This record gives sequence, structure tokens and C-alpha cells, in this order.
Amino acid sequence: MARRRLNANHVPVPDPDLTPRAMVERAAAMRPALRQRQAATEAARRILGETNDEFVRAGFYRILQPRRFGGYEFDLPTFVRVAMEVSRGCPSSGWVVTFTAGHTHVFAKFPEQAQAEAYGSDGEFRAPFVGNALNPSVLEVDGGYRVSGAWDYASGCDTATHFFGAVFLPPAQPAGPSGGSLLFLFDRNDFEIIDNWDMLGMRGTGSKRVRVKDVFVPAHRVNRRDWLERSDEPDILRPFDRAQGRQAQDAAPGYGLFANPMYAGPSGNVLMAEIAAVAVGTGFCALDAYEEILKTRTLRGPSGTSRAESPEYQRNYGHAHALLATAGAALIGCAEEYMEACRLEVEEGVRFDSEKSQHLTLIEQQVTRLAGEAVDILIRSAGSSASRPGSMLERCFRDMVTLRTHTTLQLDRYFEGFGRVHFGLGPGSPFAAAPAAAERTTFDALP
Repeated sequence: MARRRLNANHVPVPDPDLTPRAMVERAAAMRPALRQRQAATEAARRILGETNDEFVRAGFYRILQPRRFGGYEFDLPTFVRVAMEVSRGCPSSGWVVTFTAGHTHVFAKFPEQAQAEAYGSDGEFRAPFVGNALNPSVLEVDGGYRVSGAWDYASGCDTATHFFGAVFLPPAQPAGPSGGSLLFLFDRNDFEIIDNWDMLGMRGTGSKRVRVKDVFVPAHRVNRRDWLERSDEPDILRPFDRAQGRQAQDAAPGYGLFANPMYAGPSGNVLMAEIAAVAVGTGFCALDAYEEILKTRTLRGPSGTSRAESPEYQRNYGHAHALLATAGAALIGCAEEYMEACRLEVEEGVRFDSEKSQHLTLIEQQVTRLAGEAVDILIRSAGSSASRPGSMLERCFRDMVTLRTHTTLQLDRYFEGFGRVHFGLGPGSPFAAAPAAAERTTFDALP
């Protein structure tokens, strides 16, 4: 049942004096409890209810949420710091909170009416996001659309309040928009969950299939623009009218709704930062497990010397730490660069174009690569016993392997895409290319 909307203009913030630093400290303080629950989270194949409740109380889902709708409206560097800390405690739990909390940035580009309805009177909002529907059907009707389809990999759907599902449209349509995509916002009671999540790693994310059948979605709950990439077409963004304290008259729906420049930036970079932050946190979780091994196990032979005293293990530890520290610093720097690019566009008119967005994407991808290399060093050198099922290092290794299969981490295509943009040869981004499934999309209009 939809929550009653008491005040569309302002939703109270749970802890109005909370600072970004205190938010990060909350995440770090949860690390021991999250580690104790790793095995249980894997067994449940979803985030545990007690963990989700703690995340709600801590305000993690509200980090990027607009303050007007009950969020803290902190910046992207704070978001990635929290994500790294939580993932250092439990990669699966970190994936879930990160891949729902970050989507409030996507939602900020929706029409105001949709946001007011979904945030309701309490601001509780958790929405998985999937960008590729399976055999979708979209029927344009009076006032909106009737939608059927399914989406795999809906991480965190078990504790979701809503769901974002995208449909990529074929290049030619008899009616409605031609090509591009539509992003639909569904309420929790609009979709069913199909448990098809049984993977090598990230088992506790509950990244299952969600399915909708002939659901009516009002037009104001549909985003027709590209929510991932920054379009280079002129006038897609109108800055917030600071003089009047409101959205500019000619702004596209959602764009320019908030005074904070952060919401004007492309959401694709936020989504890539989600993956990178979880990767770095997973890497540090593995490093912590490795450190425990070095402190508690001895070298072979009669000396009884601990592994921590061995130059070989010291080198392995130092190498992995260097990779992870570099990755973390690069991610925070990338998040700060993103914030500055948003500010420059809104306040000084310096265009945040697609080349800038893809430049940041390349950095975010390399962050994940470095974290993956660190975990490879640790699992290879820790000894066979560290690979036994159920050990923390073994779990982190499986989680990292699975994380790196994500479609956005197939690096060669992104290298090529950036080159195409730089040399003026077209968008070139995989985000902009409709997947093969789009050829099976049906789109009709009532006469």
C-alpha cells in the first residue's frame, strides 16, 4: 500500500545534525558485526533483516537523497567512503546498500510529482535498478504506459520499497519515442520476485529477477531521457533558478529541480563509483583476512617463525596494500572531480560533456581492476588452507571474481568508446548502445 503523502515540499531528516564524517564513522563501527554475519548472509542469499534495519537507522540509504525529501544530501566522496567501509565488513551487504542508496541520484532526474509520491511522508526509499529488460512489452495508453517484462540482477529487491526498470527501444517505432530508452519506477506491490540467484560469489546480495505483468505506470513515473550518460545535445539541462529559489521554467523534468549541482551530473558515473567502492572495500576485507593469517600462522619448518616476520609475506602484504590504497585514493579523487565538474557546469557554465563523463568512468574502472589485482595476490600467496570454503579470504576472492564479471567492467569496449568520443567519431559508449534484447521490445499506442 502506498504511503500517505503528508507534505510534498519537505520530509523531515531523521538526524538533522549528522555530519559526513560521523556517517563514515558509523559505517566503520559496523564492520565487526558485518563480518560475523558474512556466512549467514551467504546462506540466506540476501541481505539479513537485522543488517538492513541497522542500515536504515544509520541513514545509509539517504546519503545522496535530496534533503527536501528526507535525505542527508551528502556528496559523492562521502558516499564512496561509506560504501568502502560497509563492504570491508561484508561485501554482499555493501553491494546491496550501495546499489540502492546510489539510485536516489537517478531518481533526482524524475519529475517532481514522482519523487514526492515515492518518498512519501517518511523518506524511506530503496530501489534496485536494472537497465535491460527481458522480452518487455510497453503499451502507451492515456496518462502513461502499461508495462510487462522481467529484469535480472535486481540487487536488494527483498528489502526494496520500489524498483527502477529500463526498457531499451528499437531504432524505429510506429508510435512513441524512436530509439533510446524509458526508465520506469515501480512500487513494491507492482512486481514479484523470482529467486534465480545462485552464484559463485556475492551470494548474499539477493540479486534476483523481478517481474511485472501488465502494470500501469503513470507518465510522471517515467524518465524518457538518458539517466546514465551526459547528453551533448544543447539545453538538456537548465540550471536551478537561484534568484527565484525554484526550478527554472524551461528545465527538463527533474533536471534543475534541486539547488545542489551534484544532481545535474550524469548518473552513470555514480553507478560506476558504486561498483568501484564495493571492489575497494572487498579488497580491504581480504587484506584484513590476510593479516590475520600472517599473525596467527607460522612458516614451515622447526623455527616457529610467524609469517608476519617473513620478508616474502611482508612484500605480498605491502604490494596488496599499495594497490588498494591507490585504488581508494583514486576513487575519492574521482568523486571529488565529479563534484567539481557538476559545480562548474551549474555555476560557471563549463560544460560537463560526455568526454568528461567517460574520462571519470575509465578511472572508476581502473579502481576496480587494482582492487581485483590485490585480491589475486592475497589468495595466491596465503596458502591452500585459506582457500577452504567458508574462510573470509576465500569468500572475498569469490566475491571479487563475481563482481568483476559485471558488464560495465569489460574494459576494452570502454577504452574504444572514450577514443571515439575524444576524436569526434560519435558517442561510442556501451551505455548508449541498446542491447540485443531491445530488438524484442514491443511498443504500441492505442488509437
